[in-house]
Amino acid sequence: MMSRVHFISGLPRSGSTLLAALLRQNAGFRAGIISPMAGLLASMARQMSYKNETSIFISDDQRAAIMRAAFFAYHRGTPPAAVIFDTNRVWTARLPLLARLFPDCRVICMVRSMPMIIDSFERLFRENPLMPSRMFDHDPGTNLYTRTDTLLAPGGTLAFAYNALRDAVWGRNARRLLLLRYESLAADPAYAMRVLCDFIGEPAPAFDFDNVALDEPAYDAQLGLPGLHRVSGPVLHREREPALPPDLIRRLRLLSFWDDPAAAPAGVTIV
Repeated sequence: MMSRVHFISGLPRSGSTLLAALLRQNAGFRAGIISPMAGLLASMARQMSYKNETSIFISDDQRAAIMRAAFFAYHRGTPPAAVIFDTNRVWTARLPLLARLFPDCRVICMVRSMPMIIDSFERLFRENPLMPSRMFDHDPGTNLYTRTDTLLAPGGTLAFAYNALRDAVWGRNARRLLLLRYESLAADPAYAMRVLCDFIGEPAPAFDFDNVALDEPAYDAQLGLPGLHRVSGPVLHREREPALPPDLIRRLRLLSFWDDPAAAPAGVTIV
């Protein structure tokens, strides 16, 4: 029996670490903050393309088998009956590939109010004034607006994830997507996790919502943002207004299409 495979993607600072921390409480689920498999599969695809003259000896079925084998090699040690959740923001841009490799897979896309995403980045930035972040080219001379523009610039951390999400939501594989709001997960985690498990066709195990813990200090330190992937304690929904200027809040709110039922495409599951 081979492990079932699903994916976690979506927007940064939107609860994917919290979701992974909850999932990994159970021996039947494997999850983490980020996986290298998206990059590895992209490299393999390039090497098996016509860029390599010997690629004429590799059929599409062989390409798929090689990629699938590499995926399970990375996740080796996972019990055959377990469910793998592989996390990367690139996955929403690779849905046709995922559908070919894992026909039954689903993708959990974490989303959050866009002003709150920027606010969350800003809080981390201001908590670490001595270590300029890699996200902003280690430049200590940035300000709120330049940092926001960097995140939303073409190819920026937030812009890439946001555009990949839009590509997926309006694409042919949209039925594979569950858009899970951070606000929904934090406010009613029991309901959100029941919906998630039902969406992937798995029985919902018991979760301990009062004791959630996950931390990856080494990974966060290299980004210059300690605490970026740290969750601990109970799952709580704390209402707060973003500490941003009104003009920036207005600009960012227009991007949160998942909060407007009329703006989201029919058939996409949003919680």
